[in-house]
Amino acid sequence: MTWLWLSLLTALAAASQDAWIKRYFSDLTPFEMTAIPVFYSIPCFAVFLPFVTVPPLDPIFYLCVISALPINAVAVVLYMKAIKMSPLSLTIPYLAFTPAFMILSGSLILGEMPNQWGVLGIGVTCAGGYVLNLDGSRGHVLDPLAAIFRETGSWIMLVVAFLFSFAAVIGKLGILHSSPMFFTVSFFLIFSVAMICLLLGTGKVRPMVFKDYFFKGLVVGGILFVHAVLHGFAISMAKAAYMIAIKRLSILFSVLLGGILFDEKAIRIRFLGATLMICGAAVIILIAT
Repeated sequence: MTWLWLSLLTALAAASQDAWIKRYFSDLTPFEMTAIPVFYSIPCFAVFLPFVTVPPLDPIFYLCVISALPINAVAVVLYMKAIKMSPLSLTIPYLAFTPAFMILSGSLILGEMPNQWGVLGIGVTCAGGYVLNLDGSRGHVLDPLAAIFRETGSWIMLVVAFLFSFAAVIGKLGILHSSPMFFTVSFFLIFSVAMICLLLGTGKVRPMVFKDYFFKGLVVGGILFVHAVLHGFAISMAKAAYMIAIKRLSILFSVLLGGILFDEKAIRIRFLGATLMICGAAVIILIAT
């Protein structure tokens, strides 16, 4: 059961990364919020890469890396924008829609078609999104539907979930044509260097920001590295569906951290909504696929 504990640690690392970024970097632009953890993770990945066995690589591997780079770049910037603008408990839970969107992306790229369990999972996930926005002070039962669109961070995170659904499928294809660890470490290193060059080259990030947030940057860079490495080890020890299902508990951890660290309101109802969304994601991942 080593993979289970590694997956739980991965979920905790992902939630901790989000909380740290929101706590210490919310005064920065979304581009700078993106750049700091990415920049300080580069040395970690660079040092670790030589210790990873290089598997036989084919053209599909390189195609996956090239196509995943812009998708992940846009998704990460929007991700930071979402958690900057809105509470963690109203943004992170919408990542539970990723497996629902993966039914579409999976069918297009991997030929995976949804079944009746997939439909059920989508329904439960959407119900969780609805409950997530329930508030006793609102007068109409349909108000939460409108609230999803009124809360900017929420709908931005929906877009992120959609982009991640394609990034995840492309990543899975890349892993199938290499290995979990090699794809994870090599892709993150390439992605991180490319992102920093792009953000600095376009003037979206001030070079001094890395110095100004040196120690806090070291911490979040280390968390990002640990997050990725734990993910790689866990997914290499168990079926990817099981590992991802456990990793999605990061959503619940984020809701809890949002209440503990940032005194976000209505945590109980949001926790219930996040739980429903997780259940829907689990049905899709564990049963429908």
